[in-house]
Amino acid sequence: MSSPKGSSRFFTIGLVASWYSSNIGVLLLNKYLLSNYGFKYPIFLTMCHMTACSLLSYVAIAWLKMVPMQTIRSRVQFVKISLLSLVFCASVVSGNISLRYLPVSFNQAIGATTPFFTAVFAYLMTLKREAWLTYVTLVPVVTGVVIASGGEPSFHLFGFIMCVGATAARALKTVLQGILLSSEGEKLNSMNLLMYMAPIAVVFLLPATLFMEEDVVGITVALARDDIRIVWYLLFNSALAYFVNLTNFLVTKHTSALTLQVLGNAKGAVAVVVSILIFRNPVSVTGMLGYSLTVIGVILYSEAKKRSK
Repeated sequence: MSSPKGSSRFFTIGLVASWYSSNIGVLLLNKYLLSNYGFKYPIFLTMCHMTACSLLSYVAIAWLKMVPMQTIRSRVQFVKISLLSLVFCASVVSGNISLRYLPVSFNQAIGATTPFFTAVFAYLMTLKREAWLTYVTLVPVVTGVVIASGGEPSFHLFGFIMCVGATAARALKTVLQGILLSSEGEKLNSMNLLMYMAPIAVVFLLPATLFMEEDVVGITVALARDDIRIVWYLLFNSALAYFVNLTNFLVTKHTSALTLQVLGNAKGAVAVVVSILIFRNPVSVTGMLGYSLTVIGVILYSEAKKRSK
């Protein structure tokens, strides 16, 4: 008979492993589809992700009852969720566009600067000041990316701008969520928020896809006739995109905030190593040093924030 403590530890390890594999899996598969496979439709790909998130969220909440269903109480709350969904869309689409042009390793280095943008938006939008030490720790975060950009053999300006935009939008969504859904009556857990945000995102993305990536459905159907694997790639990739959110929610629920922070920092590093091994993209010592400096900055930042509380 195994002890409950032992089995719960295995459960947590399993959760973290599935969080890592779904996160890194979706990132690598997006990269493979958008640049190696030559499926050049990042908006359509994001729409597939959001469609899967809409359906699977509903199944998880309404049928499997993984979390209690929370309802939207007012039109104002609906408008707030729609605004969050728009920012969320911008972040995911920009991130996917950047993967067409940048290697995963560099994409992750830029993504690690999220705390910098979060601090900037928190200050601009709520005038919330952190302790000065917290701001000091953001210097290596940004410096690291500047160094990594200089030493990146596959640097692409448009891809870089898109990736910075995606990172900024992700930070903006976090700050907005704190402001918009802060009252007790309006707070939604991340599973319910996703269930409402994803279908709204599909509504935003559908016209964008039709307008900016015309005939993508016809092209995908034609591709599928030649190579049925594309259908499985898209289905698997979209399901994985939902599991990223599901496992993120479960890991947050079953571990402490600090553990989550540490695991999150390590996840980026693991993604970088795995992607270099798979895609064999050239990396420079300067690029790796820059990325390491950013990760160290992020770790110091989490420490400083914890101490200032």
